[in-house]
Parts: sequence; C-alpha cells; structure tokens
Amino acid sequence: MKYFYIIGFGLLMCFDTLAQISFKYASIHALPLTFDLSWLTRIFSHPWIYGAFIGYIGAFFTWMSLLKHAPVGPAFAASHLELVSVTLLSVWLFNEPLTFIKIIGALFILIGVLFLAKDESEHELSFSIDQKL
Repeated sequence: MKYFYIIGFGLLMCFDTLAQISFKYASIHALPLTFDLSWLTRIFSHPWIYGAFIGYIGAFFTWMSLLKHAPVGPAFAASHLELVSVTLLSVWLFNEPLTFIKIIGALFILIGVLFLAKDESEHELSFSIDQKL
C-alpha cells in the first residue's frame, strides 16, 4: 500500500503541475485579451490549453482514486505538493524569481506533509497493536 501512495501522489503532483504550467503558457499565448471569436480561436489553437484540461482531468481521477484508500489529513496535505513543483518549474521556465519567502513556504509545505505522514503511520501502528491485544 505504501507504493500505491507514493506512485499515486507522485502522479497527482505531475497532473496538477501539468495543469498549472499549461495554463500559464496558455495565458501567455492568449494575449492580447480581446474577448471575441478570434481570441477564443487563438486560445484553442495552442496545445497548452489541452495540456491544462488533461492535467485537471487526470488530477481529478487520481485524487478520487487516492481518497478511496488514503487518510484525508495527509492526503490533503500531500495534494499541495504541486505548489513546490510549480514554483520550481516557474523559476526555470518563466524566469520568475525564487524569493526567500517562496523557499520558506516550500519548506513549510514539505515539513507539513512529512509530519502528517509520520503522525498517520504512528496512528496506524498503534491501532494495529491495539487490535492484536
């Protein structure tokens, strides 16, 4: 079951990251904003909008599959790991600055996920010991 979580949350992070990065690229290609038929045609002629759709649909089905088995607390925290991956990719792809605040925020996210995962594993261990007694 451990590998199910690792693969599942890794896949969720990939789908969420794909969606966010694709929306960023789609928004760049959407300029100038004119809100007419030619603007809609321009948006839907770029593959990035479809990457965003694929990312969101994939994330939805992955999340629903994970929720069948994963505890909600750690699952909700782990579902936000894409904030770290999107931040790092945005620095590389879009030349966005990597500020001290972003680094601290990413560290807090990672630490929070680790603490919740550790707490849940300790809870499962004590629950299985209680059942055996």
